[in-house]
Amino acid sequence: MHIAPYDNQNKPIVDVGDATVPLNYFNIVKLEAGQAFEYTVPGFETCIVPATGTVDVEVQGFKADDLGGRGEDVWDGEPEGVYVPSGAKALMIAKDSCEVFVAGAKYDEVLEPFAVRADGLDLVQYGSDDTKTHRKIKHILGQKQHDKVGRLLVSELFTVGAGGWSGFPSHKHDTDRLPTETRHDETYNFRFRPNHGSGVQMLQREDGKPGDAYHIVDGSTICLDNGYHPCCVLPGYEMYYFTILGGLSQRSLVQFFQPSHAYQIETIPGIKDMIAKFK
Repeated sequence: MHIAPYDNQNKPIVDVGDATVPLNYFNIVKLEAGQAFEYTVPGFETCIVPATGTVDVEVQGFKADDLGGRGEDVWDGEPEGVYVPSGAKALMIAKDSCEVFVAGAKYDEVLEPFAVRADGLDLVQYGSDDTKTHRKIKHILGQKQHDKVGRLLVSELFTVGAGGWSGFPSHKHDTDRLPTETRHDETYNFRFRPNHGSGVQMLQREDGKPGDAYHIVDGSTICLDNGYHPCCVLPGYEMYYFTILGGLSQRSLVQFFQPSHAYQIETIPGIKDMIAKFK
């Protein structure tokens, strides 16, 4: 499902009980210097990630000052985040004009809050210009934080260079059938540089049959419930997408690659290392 960009007025874009991705939560919070925003999401663990700007965060006594710090856009510096336990009250206070992503996954157990600074990111780069699959992933809640998080995976994905494909070979993760595949609902928010760029999100329900395609623009949100889902960006533009994954029965993601394209795993440099990082 494609949600076109709109002024959400700091209200969830993907709320608790969403019909398409019930395991996910997503909000975009925009604040000016000195403004505050407080939230609680019962039954969901969340992660606060400034897209731009800087915030001070407090989560039930835990404090993380000067979180973020990126300037004009998501390409201007490294991401940072704060993990917010399920149902905990979180307060953010803007140090300057900022846009903040709040990612969430359904999870009942209450864990401990913590911050992920730039030096704690898990970075992966794979693919190649020749295969049109060159991209970089910055895991905010990734493998390094595995023992401190319940079901939530949060990452930022960047195409490297202008134009190309992401999420290929086509894969899905909509059914719990270990060890072959896990059920993970997924939500994206896209950005482009320059921001008048755009791309296409494909969604193919069955191998060998026609699927759907969505025209994605700067600020588009995509909710993925089931099916194979590669995406691409127009030549001459860079693409970024904020990625939320929420597991049904476990945090580690097991992707099932589309049978007709799975052989290309062997042709894309570094892709096996990328797959291993979603754990």
